[in-house]
Amino acid sequence: MADTVYPRLIGARLRSQMSYRASFALDLATQALAQWVELVVILVLFSHVNALGGFSKEEVLLMYAFAGIAFGIADLFAGQLDNLPTYIRAGTFDVLLLRPLGTLPQIMVSDVRLRRIGRIAGALAVMVYALAQVSVVWTPAKVALAIATPLAGAVIFSAIWVVTCSVCFWIVEGREFANAFTYGSGAFTSYPVNVYSAPLRWVMAFIVPGAFVAYYPSLALLGKQDPLGLPGWVGWTSPLVAALAAGVAALVWRFAVRHYRGTGS
Repeated sequence: MADTVYPRLIGARLRSQMSYRASFALDLATQALAQWVELVVILVLFSHVNALGGFSKEEVLLMYAFAGIAFGIADLFAGQLDNLPTYIRAGTFDVLLLRPLGTLPQIMVSDVRLRRIGRIAGALAVMVYALAQVSVVWTPAKVALAIATPLAGAVIFSAIWVVTCSVCFWIVEGREFANAFTYGSGAFTSYPVNVYSAPLRWVMAFIVPGAFVAYYPSLALLGKQDPLGLPGWVGWTSPLVAALAAGVAALVWRFAVRHYRGTGS
């Protein structure tokens, strides 16, 4: 049943958004420009320095692009979790529980906004440019890594969204806490993690596995040593980290839903 319901729900959302094509095209362009705001910051930064954390402009742009694509994909499907506090306050989440479908997939397909593809396209354009500029010894394994990195990063970001938004089951107004990690991770992963202070690095790079979104895969792709001293094979582990993050997110969500008692209790 779910195999047919979810595609139909997504299809209905997409058709409604595509019905106003001029508005949709404008939204796409706006999202792409929003993605490039951080790009401008990086370019301005490199107008004053030659390297950042030992990385050239093009290498940092590669990290930025990987992180941007991953975040854009995650935002497309998991960004709807930002509305979880509203679902809980209004009692809408209780309605989701009554349906013979998973609560998490229901929320994720509730408002798929195609305009977010503009952010993905903007970051993808930067990735193509960066890969053309950096020195990469291409092998079949590195081609697979370049393709898998944004997808694994999207899973990691989505897992962060699920875990942090689950706090809202206990703290209904916990959206700002969740945003600090979801949108904060999006900004954090756009730069080499070795430029951050040690406490922030440990929290946002390893406890929250942001370092595996773009930093370590970029090191593996570029064939560079990690300034933090971790071995080179770590850069190939992003898909594994993504799978582990997804597993943890599923357990946290299941625990939170199981202990949900509604706002009236």
